[in-house]
Amino acid sequence: MNTKVREDFPILSREVYGKPLVYLDNAATTQKPLCVLDAMRDEYLNVNANVHRGVHYLSQQATDLHEAAREQVRQFIHAAKTEEIIFTRGTTEAINLVASAFCESQMKEGDEVLVTEMEHHSNIVPWQLQAMKRGIVVKHLPITDDGQLNISLLTSHLSPLTKLISLAHVSNVLGTVNPVKEIIQMAHERGIPVLVDGAQSAPHFQVDVQDMDCDFFAFSGHKMYGPTGIGVLYGKEEWLEKLPPYQGGGEMIDKVTWEKTTFERLPFKFEAGTPDFVATHGLAKAIEYIHSLGFEAIQQHEQELTRYCMEQLQTIPDIHIYGLQLNCQLPIVNCQLARDAVVSFNVGSIHHLDMGTLLDRLGIAVRTGHHCAQPLMDRLGITGTVRASFALYNTKEEIDALVTGIRRVAQMF
Repeated sequence: MNTKVREDFPILSREVYGKPLVYLDNAATTQKPLCVLDAMRDEYLNVNANVHRGVHYLSQQATDLHEAAREQVRQFIHAAKTEEIIFTRGTTEAINLVASAFCESQMKEGDEVLVTEMEHHSNIVPWQLQAMKRGIVVKHLPITDDGQLNISLLTSHLSPLTKLISLAHVSNVLGTVNPVKEIIQMAHERGIPVLVDGAQSAPHFQVDVQDMDCDFFAFSGHKMYGPTGIGVLYGKEEWLEKLPPYQGGGEMIDKVTWEKTTFERLPFKFEAGTPDFVATHGLAKAIEYIHSLGFEAIQQHEQELTRYCMEQLQTIPDIHIYGLQLNCQLPIVNCQLARDAVVSFNVGSIHHLDMGTLLDRLGIAVRTGHHCAQPLMDRLGITGTVRASFALYNTKEEIDALVTGIRRVAQMF
């Protein structure tokens, strides 16, 4: 990527503890370019009015921006209709929405949901809550020792009681890119719908929900250079029509009487209350920014960083890198579906928290802990890892700083 891209992110020029900031925690949240911040500030200053409800000029203008953002999202993931785009607070709320509405209307006691061993807690706990409420069963598909889904076991984990598969597109710990299209095809042959958690895929490579043929797809704005508190649930129209509302209130109603309520058409049936219409505009600007750089260039850059990071980390004595090793000799573009933009590791007996804390004193921001994936940590036999995750603005020089920092910390132990 052009180094001028970094100028769009002023925070990257600041110092931490007197050291240049090296921000490698992008899987948790990305930094925001000026175009996103400027667009949101401009809307608050000039177009601040509630959407969909007012006949006055500002309300109409705000509504136009809000619905233009919905169309931007539709194009971004190649959905068929804007009615299939529901704004949420993020991936977590999107999954909770599906878990609540789907289990209420499509499942009964004893029915099963299949997740995977590498899921984020946001794709485990909502289903466990439904298990406590409704008596459904949560099953999980195991992973291999190198951090890939054990697809050979998929059919044996499906049964007539399996009503939904819900899985991550990309692991937030291992960076594993799951073969979701293949899994969806296998599921659909058995009449089973699939929800894909796209929190770690939407920022990094082009997503096409129609080609993928997923029934639901969830992602967050703040992980793709947009604001916090905004996310998206895509759902096929046929499924969204079947599901009951997730929340009740203003905006999602057609008519309310003391006797009964009828609900609005899609997508508003699932958008109770005042939406964060400024954040949706910010999300649209983030999408425009991504497109201005081009997904192909972003993906190529991040794949080069991922491979370079793994190569350099492997020179450190007693390091253990978790997940698939990028040792293929093919061009990067041919390896791109294997691992993406995340490297998790530990060094010897150094606790991940100690490593992360000391790297922080060198100005290097990484993630430590279980990364909201404790069942995966149990599978790996560890309590946590150090995680470096990359974005379009990161550089090989920053990876060099990370490796130098790790060596320095290791010498202290």
